[in-house]
This record gives sequence, C-alpha cells and structure tokens, in this order.
Amino acid sequence: MKKLIAEFIGTMWLVIGGCGSAIFAAAYPGLGIGFAGVSLAFGLTVLTMVYAIGPISGCHLNPAVSVGLWAGGRFDKKLLLPYILAQVLGALVGALILFLIANGKSGFDIGNFAANGYGQNSPGNYSLSSAFVTEVVLTFMFLFVIMGATHPKAPKGFAGIAIGLALTLIHLISIPITNTSVNPARSTSQAFFAGEGYMLQLWLFWIAPIVGAILAGVVFKYIASNADADEE
Repeated sequence: MKKLIAEFIGTMWLVIGGCGSAIFAAAYPGLGIGFAGVSLAFGLTVLTMVYAIGPISGCHLNPAVSVGLWAGGRFDKKLLLPYILAQVLGALVGALILFLIANGKSGFDIGNFAANGYGQNSPGNYSLSSAFVTEVVLTFMFLFVIMGATHPKAPKGFAGIAIGLALTLIHLISIPITNTSVNPARSTSQAFFAGEGYMLQLWLFWIAPIVGAILAGVVFKYIASNADADEE
C-alpha cells in the first residue's frame, strides 16, 4: 500500500507540474515559457520524484514504465495492475486539481487542456501514423535510459538526473507532434477533461507507449545479459 500511495502522489505531481506548466505558464501573455519551459517542467517533476519516492516505489509514475520494467525482468508481474491503477488515479486527481484552479479564472476556456492527440488534435497537425511512430520510438528510448540509469553497474545517485533529462529531451522533440504522451496515465487524465475528441484518440496513447516500453525492456535485457556473460 505504501508503494501505491507513493505512485499515486508521484503521478499526481507529474500532471500538476508538467501539464500545469502547459496550461498556465506556457500561454501566459508576455511571459509564456514556451515548449522549452514545458519540457523542462516535465523533466523536473520526474527528477524530483525519483529522489523523493524512488526508494519507496521505484518511481514509475507511468503504466508504460511499469510494463517495460516487467518486460525487462525488473518488476513483479503481481504489482502491475495495482501500480497502473494508482498511477491513473493519481493522474486524474492531478488533472482535477488543475481543472479546479483553471476554472477559477473568468472566461476560462478548457481548450485542449494539455491533452494528447493526432490529426486535428495534434499541435502541428501530424497524422495518426506520425503520432504512433513518435510515441513508440520515444517511449522505447525513455525506457532504455531508465533501465540503463538504474542498472546495478550504473553510477550511483545519478539515475534521477539522467531520467529527468531524457524526459525533457523527449518533450522538446514531440510536443509539436502529439503534445507528448509516453505515459498513458498522463494522457488519460487530460483527455478526461478535454472532452470526447481527445477521448476517442486515447487508445493510441495507451498502445504506442506500451509497445515501445515492452520492446525496450526486451532489448535492454538481452544486451545487458550478453554483456554480463562476456565479462564472465
């Protein structure tokens, strides 16, 4: 239960920090932080939580991360569903908090509410195929970095920095394409409030990240086991 509470709070913070920066700070007249600022905000949420709850739950904050770590032999299958439920609930509560804050402004228009999409819901009007490839590849790389940074032979104490910077880079690449998901819980929470158009596209932001994560888990497990065997 302590692990699940940690995942709930951590994923809530991811949504508040990352999506909150996009909803409030990125579009603030004259002082907008832009894509770079939002990218950094997402990276900082993960970096801070790695050190806050990493020792408790492993700091997944993302169903795709949990599935990818399981595929890579780093996570117990029995914990998959409880972790995913905690992450989705935490993300929904984070989005609810953002909605309550945003709704307190006169003339508030929910717009896309930092939701993910393709086609007309893509910031740059990128197609479904572009969105799918983007989310698969970038989630693959995200999991690859996570597994490498948390490997027993990796330098101790630096995993949070590598993982946070990886997520920042991922957002710098893909905000114009899909508004960046690589996280089904984050996507679900924002689509829930953004409306039917985004909910209808939500399937992609579950399938593509999970496919990328599984591939990364399998590939990293293979190359890491081979490297260990060569040393022996």
